[in-house]
Amino acid sequence: MTSPPTSIRLPELALVALVGASSAGKSTFAARHFLPTEVLSSDFFRALVSEDENSLDATGDAFDSLFYVAGKRLARGRLTLIDATSVRPDDRRRLVDLARQYDVLPVAVVLDLPRPVLEARHAARDDRDFRPEVIGRQMGELRRTLRGMQKEGFRHVWVLRSQEEVDGAQVTRVPLYTNRKELTGPFDFIGDVHGCLPELRALLTRLGYTVEGDAATPPPGRTAVFVGDLVDRGPDSAGALRLAMNMVRAGAALCVPGNHDEKLKRALDGKAVKALHGLDGTLAQLEEAGPEFKREVRAFIEGLVSHLVLDGGKVVVAHAGLPERYQGRSSGRVRSFALYGDVDGSKDELGLPVRRDWAAEYRGAATVIYGHTPVAEPRWVNRTLNIDTGCAFGGALTALRYPELELVRVPAHAQYAVPARPLQAAKPEVDGKALDLADFLKEGRIETRSFGGILVKERERAAAVEAFSRFGVDPRWAVYLPPTMSPVETSERGDRLEHPAEAFTYFRGQGVTQVVCEEKHMGSRGVLVLAKDEDTARTRFGVEGGTGAIMTRTGRPFFKPEWEADVLTRARAAATGAGLWDRLNTGWLVLDAEILPWSLKAEELIRHQYAAVGAAGNAVLPAEVAALVAAAERGVDVAALLTRTRDRAGDLAAYRNAYRAYVRRVEGPKDVRVLPFHLLASEGKVHTDQTHLWHLETLTTLVDADPTLFGRTAHRSVTLGDETSETEAAAWWEALTAGGGEGMVVKPLAFLDAERRNLQPAVKVRGREYLRIIYGPEYTRPEHLTRLRARALSAKRARALREFHLGLEALSRFVDGAATAHVHECMLGVLALESGPIDARL
Repeated sequence: MTSPPTSIRLPELALVALVGASSAGKSTFAARHFLPTEVLSSDFFRALVSEDENSLDATGDAFDSLFYVAGKRLARGRLTLIDATSVRPDDRRRLVDLARQYDVLPVAVVLDLPRPVLEARHAARDDRDFRPEVIGRQMGELRRTLRGMQKEGFRHVWVLRSQEEVDGAQVTRVPLYTNRKELTGPFDFIGDVHGCLPELRALLTRLGYTVEGDAATPPPGRTAVFVGDLVDRGPDSAGALRLAMNMVRAGAALCVPGNHDEKLKRALDGKAVKALHGLDGTLAQLEEAGPEFKREVRAFIEGLVSHLVLDGGKVVVAHAGLPERYQGRSSGRVRSFALYGDVDGSKDELGLPVRRDWAAEYRGAATVIYGHTPVAEPRWVNRTLNIDTGCAFGGALTALRYPELELVRVPAHAQYAVPARPLQAAKPEVDGKALDLADFLKEGRIETRSFGGILVKERERAAAVEAFSRFGVDPRWAVYLPPTMSPVETSERGDRLEHPAEAFTYFRGQGVTQVVCEEKHMGSRGVLVLAKDEDTARTRFGVEGGTGAIMTRTGRPFFKPEWEADVLTRARAAATGAGLWDRLNTGWLVLDAEILPWSLKAEELIRHQYAAVGAAGNAVLPAEVAALVAAAERGVDVAALLTRTRDRAGDLAAYRNAYRAYVRRVEGPKDVRVLPFHLLASEGKVHTDQTHLWHLETLTTLVDADPTLFGRTAHRSVTLGDETSETEAAAWWEALTAGGGEGMVVKPLAFLDAERRNLQPAVKVRGREYLRIIYGPEYTRPEHLTRLRARALSAKRARALREFHLGLEALSRFVDGAATAHVHECMLGVLALESGPIDARL
């Protein structure tokens, strides 16, 4: 009767010790179940260093080499099997120490076959020159110490005692408990609950979960992920545990342990712990809930693993965070870091553990979500996010929607505990390390909270770095670059290439009910970053001796230094006069604006392109008309040619009038006008939650404070589907463009629509005569309009959308206090997308 096969379930990342006396068949077993590259044999390394695998005097060098290679493999996260006798505890101790050094699991497969079998095999081999008694001594040593192998530190020990068991063994690789890469979300990461059950229920409700009693049902497809510390300090730790445990049991949630949860388990195990920091209240609540619930709580916490690796390795969750070298690994050191952070046992002046800021040095590829250290605001640093916002201390309970990267918070209903020190807002890392260019230049996706991942190609990234490094402003001011804007769908109306009706049709089709039409000024796009004073510039931007910057849409200085200083001084004074610093409780502002006149930045373009064409045509066409008139008077039939030439001359005159309308002499900064239309961000806030009307109305206060510098943007609201409203807006556009205006921009009333990620943030509708500058004097002729109406807009629209979300992500990261490099990743991403080949006339 054959015995059933032995199932050996190996962790996917482990140091496997293949243990057994000589001639036990270890090499044969290894060759059958492992890749050749996974097997490190002591015999092979003896031969490698001495040309003789039986050379005992080479054993020291052989094992030094073997352990060196094993360390390199384990550092790279590769399963490694060591084929050596390893019958003595001292030999195995070195294996366990190696596994611990690289934070992998040490496991053992022991071939403990009968002695007669091994001696018979030894006698049949002519490559072994030692006496059979050696096998007996090896087997005796193994059997004396076999029972204690797990105490030596091996996580699993499988023992095969016969050739039948060896032949029937089935080796399978199983993921580590921390490896949940197959789960791709979407997730809702929830910060430290600390017994704040009312706030947890409110937060889940805001996230779209149906909360009924002690259960919560997620929106379709979503999963909650608790970052630990469910208990202590708050009013109902037992209730928070019951709700979280039910969610995990139902598959609606995942959970990692926090240090408070771990301490609770030790208390339930009967260990001597001090019932401090709210643990006494938690124990009292569990005592009241009864012994069965206490057993369930203990089993639940015991079953939690140190951290979870999710979404193909893109995101890691650990209570106190986790550096890259520990992610996806298993050891006491990894668990300790995940629970307590980067600590060395020392205390600060308040008796609190000193926690080193591991996130400041983090450069891993995965985004790490964590809590543990309460902060007043969620803290983004180097692809890490702390979402413990001190709910029990009167702060808020925070969640992160993933992959949307949207933060959702509910304020604490009360202050349930007093922190040892007040919650401090995360200090902006204005002096964070520079962008790692080697990392940035690799093709990949930049994650945004409003749009998800945005692919930026390697050649685009290189072009952005080249351009900004040569021409860009001081990078510490570069927290935002504006997006390009797509034109409206091509119109079929007479000689109009663009018309407002197509903009209204587009937004109606996207489910938008109200839009704002803003006058499009013929100027140059500019971004103003204003600091209230030098102290703010130093503490918030890391700049000494400056109070702001004005840059073009490609990140270049807009003015020469003395002009910029003048404009910044006046703009800062206007912000003070308008009361914006106090109204927004901020020391800095980021404005998106059009800066006039157009000729200020386009002088070379006007002189060498537009004026050159106009001058050439003006030198030729009038003379052609005169010559044709003279020929007609002599009786030559040139009527058709004369008509066409007069039409061309008329088109040229219209072309010259079009670009001349935007030319104005500028002798100094006093001739500059700034027409802002977005108040993008201020301390603690990116103003995407406000409507475009709010932006325009708020910025009007700057105009009132300094009408010589700032100007208004004319606008009107349009109710889509209301024929009168749409017709009046179109008539307004006709009047603007007939009077020499460029056109208008049509935007949804809401600055950002979270439900419509693919919605264009704005489309431009340019006037008939302005487009003559873009497409040439004769573009309105039927043959040219037919060709131009075939223009493709999809690439332009895709770029506009991606740049819009990257720009907002850069601002959001800056507001959240992210390191400069984290902000620049997005800012340069906008510039990178601009380098792609798309028809510039669009």
